[in-house]
Amino acid sequence: MTPREPQGGAPAVGGAGAHDPTARSRESGALRESGGVAGGAAGAPGADPTVGPREHGGLPWGSVVRLNRRVRVKDGGRALIGGAPTRVLYLTARAAALFEGRELRIRDRPTAVLADRLLEAGIADPVIASLPPGDVAEVTYVIPVRDRPVALERLLAALSSPETAPAGPRASATLGDPAAARAGRSAEKASGASGDDAPSPRPAEDATRKASPRRAPRIIVVDDASVDPAGTRAAAARWGAEVLELEENGGPAAARNAGLRQVTTPFVAFVDSDVVAHPDAVDTLLRHFADPKVALVAPRVLGLPGENGLNWIGRYEDARSSLDLGEHPAIVRQRAPVSWVSSTFLLARVDALGEGFSAEMRVGEDVDLVWRLADRGLRVRYEPAATVWHEHRTTVGKWMARKAFYGTGAHPLAQRHPHDIAPAVLAPWSAAVVAVLLAQRRWSVPVALGISAVTVWRLASKLSKSEHPVRVAAELTANGLLASLVQAMALLLRHWWPAVAIGCLFSARLRRAVLVAHLADVAIEHRRTRVRLDPLRFALARRLDDLAYGAGVWVSALRGRSWGALLPDIRRTR
Repeated sequence: MTPREPQGGAPAVGGAGAHDPTARSRESGALRESGGVAGGAAGAPGADPTVGPREHGGLPWGSVVRLNRRVRVKDGGRALIGGAPTRVLYLTARAAALFEGRELRIRDRPTAVLADRLLEAGIADPVIASLPPGDVAEVTYVIPVRDRPVALERLLAALSSPETAPAGPRASATLGDPAAARAGRSAEKASGASGDDAPSPRPAEDATRKASPRRAPRIIVVDDASVDPAGTRAAAARWGAEVLELEENGGPAAARNAGLRQVTTPFVAFVDSDVVAHPDAVDTLLRHFADPKVALVAPRVLGLPGENGLNWIGRYEDARSSLDLGEHPAIVRQRAPVSWVSSTFLLARVDALGEGFSAEMRVGEDVDLVWRLADRGLRVRYEPAATVWHEHRTTVGKWMARKAFYGTGAHPLAQRHPHDIAPAVLAPWSAAVVAVLLAQRRWSVPVALGISAVTVWRLASKLSKSEHPVRVAAELTANGLLASLVQAMALLLRHWWPAVAIGCLFSARLRRAVLVAHLADVAIEHRRTRVRLDPLRFALARRLDDLAYGAGVWVSALRGRSWGALLPDIRRTR
């Protein structure tokens, strides 16, 4: 798997960082203006309120969607700014009146059509508690493993008999409250606990846990040619799991595909063996399949604390893990705020997967699968109301080696998705602003302001339906510029660091730019993540993270004899 962390970006820019784990994918997309499409649907005369929930092909009636946190509501609710890519969606007055605050309840065909448009645009997300539950008996678990009998035993215990699961955090699902998954961690921070002996965070217990006993799930353990398969067989036998032994080691993707071919249920859960997961996570994720367009859903992945607490690398990963995509639900696709999900834990509709993962890929196979599904018009959802726990690497050597390994997935992804892999996506105007600011001349700031002013004027001319076109255009331009600067910082510190390091030997201006980027990055991320780590060690971890991942990207590019994974994407429209 190749993680790609979502990075807070701003909507009007189009920044991607699409193949980068810890550059957190910036929001992407050019401004799109949609005049009354959704509004017209919602206000369509003569709509038949008796149409059943499946006739419109979307969520069932009674479901609720909510505008996501990045969406700004303007003009008394008639203009919505946000989505992936960013756009301005105009609603008729009749359509705007259907909302209750930031929520829209599906009660008839017009509201169903409007809700589906908002979901597809990435402007709204389903309210998980409003979706009907699924049947966990329709899920088969597939666990690829190679020589990890202890971790496998821990996972099987949690999935098969939660009451006898090992001590420590379990996967949790608190419907309607994604932030509750971090309740233990937030309480710890509030109390000021820190250090290697800090108490381990425990998530809130699942409020939807049923008292009635569960039927044991079908679990297929795929042994990917372990050196000593006896441990795998013994662990599986103790918990009633099936074992499928492969003669040759083909990697996690091939192992998952082998297990997928044995699945006869409508849904499959792919679970890595170094995870602690509870069936309640599947309970929550299943609800998303009430939308027939959803092909795959992923939970939030948090770090599994050790018995003796976390060291400094562990605390950095706890706050800045490549696998933790944040506490807000999202649609997942190329150039979106969340552009990938990890194969650490995935729940998928079997019919949508086809042959499954690209078996020849040993890294980046999860990103590839998500993007292929999105290219087919299917939806992939990230749902942090469900949580699983991953055993992070916490020794510096193994941690950096893993980061570098993730970076080597850049070229294989560039071969399969050449238009989606750029480390930065900029509009021409924002690329020009970044360039003149990096020049650090006396004229740099005035020229940057002039380019920005022209951009505001041009955007305002496209926002004729807005009540305050200049104000909205100024906000979009400012957000776009901020996101572009964040991407430029990532290029200097992460993706291009080998070339930048050489350049710093000869250019004082480049040295100043790198220093400013470093200080700004550390200050912003240390404050944003609220990490239980002093700024000095946090700064060291940030740069080691960048050095390792960037080295992996360059190794991948050199092996593939292609710079596609290193070149920014500058385009007028997206």
